[in-house]
Amino acid sequence: MGTKLLEVLQESIVCGDGAMGTELLASGVALDVCLEQLNVTEPDVVSKVHESYVDAGSHLLETNTFGANAVRLAKHGLENEVEALNQAAVKLAKKAAGNKDIWVAGSVGPLGIYRDEADAQHIDRAAVFTAQLKALLEAEVDAVFLETFLDFDEIKIALTSLRQLSSDVPVICSMVCSEEGRLPSSLPILQAFRELVRLGANVVGVNCVTGPHAMVRILRRIPTDFLISAFPNAGYPRYHEGRFLYNTAPEYFGKESREFVAEGARLIGGCCGVGPEHIRQMALSIAGLKPVVSKPVIQRLEEPLQRRRPAETSLLDLIKSGQTVIVTELDPPKTLDLERYFKAAQYLVDAGSDAITLADNSLAILRVSNLAIGAMLKQQYNIMPLLHISCRDRNLIGLQSELLGISALGIRHILPLTGDPAKFGDQPGASSVYDVNSIKLMEIISGMNKGYNFTGKSIKYPTDFVMGCTLNPNAKNLDAQIARLERKVAAGASYVMTQPVFDPELVKTMYERTRHLDVPIFTGVWPLLNGRQTEFLHHEVPGIMIPDIVRSKMTGKEGAEGKRMGIDLAKQIIDAVLEFFPGVYLITPFLTYDTTAELAQFVRGI
Repeated sequence: MGTKLLEVLQESIVCGDGAMGTELLASGVALDVCLEQLNVTEPDVVSKVHESYVDAGSHLLETNTFGANAVRLAKHGLENEVEALNQAAVKLAKKAAGNKDIWVAGSVGPLGIYRDEADAQHIDRAAVFTAQLKALLEAEVDAVFLETFLDFDEIKIALTSLRQLSSDVPVICSMVCSEEGRLPSSLPILQAFRELVRLGANVVGVNCVTGPHAMVRILRRIPTDFLISAFPNAGYPRYHEGRFLYNTAPEYFGKESREFVAEGARLIGGCCGVGPEHIRQMALSIAGLKPVVSKPVIQRLEEPLQRRRPAETSLLDLIKSGQTVIVTELDPPKTLDLERYFKAAQYLVDAGSDAITLADNSLAILRVSNLAIGAMLKQQYNIMPLLHISCRDRNLIGLQSELLGISALGIRHILPLTGDPAKFGDQPGASSVYDVNSIKLMEIISGMNKGYNFTGKSIKYPTDFVMGCTLNPNAKNLDAQIARLERKVAAGASYVMTQPVFDPELVKTMYERTRHLDVPIFTGVWPLLNGRQTEFLHHEVPGIMIPDIVRSKMTGKEGAEGKRMGIDLAKQIIDAVLEFFPGVYLITPFLTYDTTAELAQFVRGI
C-alpha cells in the first residue's frame, strides 16, 4: 500500500483528511468541539471521526497520534503507554478504512519542547521519536506523516530516526512556514525541502498556521521538483467562550483547493479547524484534476531592506576603541514620581557611566515600563539605555511587538531574560507566560537582526540589536552555568552581564572559565549598604551569594559606617574585574545613586 501511494501521487491528486482526526490525543484540538460538530456522544469518538472523513471522500487517514510521544504523554502520566496508544490508534484508522482504497498514515508531531529548556537537555530526541515510529511501523502504517514542525533540526532528527528503522516506508515531511516561504529560523523553505528529500523524504509540504489564501502564496514559490503536500487551516480562528472557532466555509475551502492543485500540490488535506464537510467539498472540487508538471515560480524571496538611519554607537564599539565601559543599573521607579529617577540617571552619567540598564519588573515587582523610561532617557537626556526584556510577562506576540517598538525608537542594547516567576512578586494573581525562555528569545532576536520575525516573515528593515545575556557565577554548579552561557553566545549574545560578585577570586575563576568565548563580560558589582541588607540579599534574593568573610565584615555595620565598608569592598571587586575584563556593571542599591556614582568615578580614576 505504501509504494502504491507514491505511484498514485505521481499520476494523480490524493485527498487527505482534516485535523480533527489526528490531534485528539495529547495535543491541541478540543474533544468537545469534535463531538459537537459530528453529533457523537459514544466513547468510540476517534473511530467516528475517521469514518466521517472516509464518508467525505478522504483517501488518506492520519492516525490519532500527533502528540503520542513520551514527552507529550508524560504530561498526562502516560509516558509508558507509547507503544500501546500508537498501535491502538493505527487499528482504529485501519478499521475505518476497511477494505476501501484508503491509506493510513501515522501522524508524528514535534515534541513540544525547546532544545535549550532545562528539561530538554536530558531528553534524547532521537530515542523519543524512534519509540513512537517503531510502534507505528510495527502496526503496519502505509506511510508516516511528520507534520507541523517549526524546528528544522527537529524534523531532521525525526526523519533520520525513521530512515534508520525503515528505508522504504513512504514519509511525508510537513513544516510550518511564513507566506514569504521561510521557516521560523529564516531558512528558505526550498532549502529545507531539498535537504529533507536528500535525507529520505518522499513528500514535502506545508501545514497549519496559514489559511487557504496564504497557502496558495506559499505554493507559488515552490517548483514542481517535489511531490508537494498542502494542509492549511480553515482560515484564522476566533476565541469564543474558551474555544477556538474557525469560520471558513466548506464551499470556499473546496474552491481554494483547486488553486493548490494548480500550484503543484499532489497530496491535499486540512489542518486546524478543517472538518469532514471541508474535506467533502475539497474532494468534490479536485475530482478529476491532473497534477501540474510545470509552472512559473516566484524566484526570489523578499529580502529585508537596509537601515536608513545611523545606528547608535554600541558598547562594543567603545570597547574596541580601548575604553573601559561602565554599565550602571538603575531600576525604573515604582510610581509616577519620575523626577528623582532622571536626576539620578543624569548624575550617574556625569560620574562616568556609559549606559543605564533598566530591569523589566525584576523580582516580579511592578514598576514603570522600562521601555517608556528608556525612550525618555534616550530622547530627552541623550543617555544610552540598555533594556532588559523578560519572557515572563508577554507571550510570543507581545515579545516581538515590544522588540519592534524598541527598534523603532532607535534603542539597540537589550538583555533577554527568562524572568522571575510572577507568583513571587507583589501582584497576587498575576500569571507567568513563558512562551519561550531567554535562549529561544535570543534566537528570535537574531532572526530579527536578519530581517525576519519568529515565523520567518519579513519585517522589511532588519533590527540592529546589540544583544547581551546573563551569567550567575555564584551558582554551585558553575559547569552548568558555563554550558548554558555557551548556548547563549551561540544564540547570538555579544556581551555578558553577571549577577553581583563579592569575591575577587571568583572574578579570576570566571575569567579563566569564559575566555574561550571571546565576548566582553560586565561583572556585577553591588555596593552593600549595611549588615542587615547584606543578610537580606544573601538569604532572600535569588542569584546572590555573599561569602562568609564579607558577611562577617558587614555584620553590625550600619549607617555611614556600613555604607563606607560596602564601598571599600566593592572597590576591591572593581580592581579585580578591571584586571581581567574591559568593563564593569554597577548595580545601584535602592536608588542610592551617590554610592554608585562614587564607584563610577573610582573606575574612571577621578
